[in-house]
Formats: sequence, C-alpha cells, structure tokens
Amino acid sequence: MGNAYKVREMGTSSESLWKRYAKLTVGKASIPALIKYEFLTFFFGNLGGALGLFLRKRFYPSLFGSFGRGVMIGRNVTLRHPHKIHLSDNVIIDDNCVLDAKGENNEGVYLGKDTFIGRNTIIYTKGGDICIGDNVNIGVNCDIYSKNLVKIGKNTMIAAYCYVMSGGQYDYSNPQPFALQSSESKGPTEIGDNCWLGSKVLVTDNTVIGTGAVIGAGAVVSTDIPENVVAVGIPAKIVKKRFEK
Repeated sequence: MGNAYKVREMGTSSESLWKRYAKLTVGKASIPALIKYEFLTFFFGNLGGALGLFLRKRFYPSLFGSFGRGVMIGRNVTLRHPHKIHLSDNVIIDDNCVLDAKGENNEGVYLGKDTFIGRNTIIYTKGGDICIGDNVNIGVNCDIYSKNLVKIGKNTMIAAYCYVMSGGQYDYSNPQPFALQSSESKGPTEIGDNCWLGSKVLVTDNTVIGTGAVIGAGAVVSTDIPENVVAVGIPAKIVKKRFEK
C-alpha cells in the first residue's frame, strides 16, 4: 500500500500503539470496539467443529455491518473494519480467509446470499468497494482487491488461485520508489452474471467481463470481454462464442 495510505489507516507514529492497532483492525480509535473485537476473535475465532461454527454465528453478528440468516464462518478468519462488511443469508466463509474493508469513506464489502468463499481467499479493499452477487462460488486461494470497485455478478464461478483487481496501477515514469507511491485505479472492474473463470485467471484493473463469458485457465484479462464468449491466453483472446442468441 502507498505510504500516504499507511499513515491514514494506521495512524501517525506519534499516536499510541493501541490507537494505531485499533484503526487497522476495527477502523476507529475506540476502546470498547477494540475490546469487543479482541474478545470475540480471540475466544471464538479459532474454535473448530460445530461448536466453533455455532459460537461464531451466535456472537459475531455484532461485529458486522449486517449478518444474514444461516451464515457460516470457518476457523481463523481475519476481519478488518468488519462494520463495513455485509453478509447476506447463507453466506459461507471457509477457514483462513481474510475479509478486509479498510478505507476512510468507502462502503466496504458486500456478499450476496448463498455465496461461498473458499479456504485461504483474501477479499480486501484500500478505500474501494467490493460487491459480490448472489450464489457466487469463489474457489480456494483467490485474491480480490479493490482501490475503486470490484463487482461480481450472480451465479458466477471463480476457480482456485484467481486474482481480480480494481487498482494496482503505479506511475513507473516517476523516479520515486514504488513503495512510497500510492497506487491508483483507472476505473471499476466488473464480472457479469453467470461467468466462469478457470484456475489462475488474472483480471486486471478497469476491465469488464460480459455476462455468460468463460475465461480459460491461466488467462490474463487486460481488455473487455463481451458476453457469452470463450476467451483464453495471455492476453485473453476470444476463441469462440458459447451460443447464438
């Protein structure tokens, strides 16, 4: 993350350590909010089996912006700024995932009903928003990042090890070290309804994948892909239509 962003989100070095930590985790320098967050995640966050699932369902809702019926949260799920994370009915978050809605003025992360997030997947913002529609299945070890907006339509399947981003643009003509620059986004990234992304697909900043598109494994999507086509390769190129309307 850019240096300016780190200062805003984690506070200045003159602030106390607990305030900097609270801004990173719960999003505000509030002792009651931090105590509640620490208590719930410490005692319930890593409990296995049905007991862990039950206790997290019982006690975690107060951490979130909204928490639907039938939500299941696995072990060792990391939460950042959870008051800006919204989980609809029957969402399942598998073990070891990260849900991070950091940002000063963003709305955060929204997961539609019946959505599944696979083990070790990271969904995180740096001032942007992520909106995932109903009945989306995201495989293991995926990474979804937003400096602007990532929108994923309903009934879409994303296989393991995919990376979807809105942001990550740096000015390589600038002599300033990249670690000191703040990354930018040229625009939102959108994946339409009923798409299928194969394993290890990369979707870059400011691209649109049309409804019903299929992206072959290992492809890099750097330009817009129209509806109901199959695209493969680096960069992704259309090889055929799925069907005629």
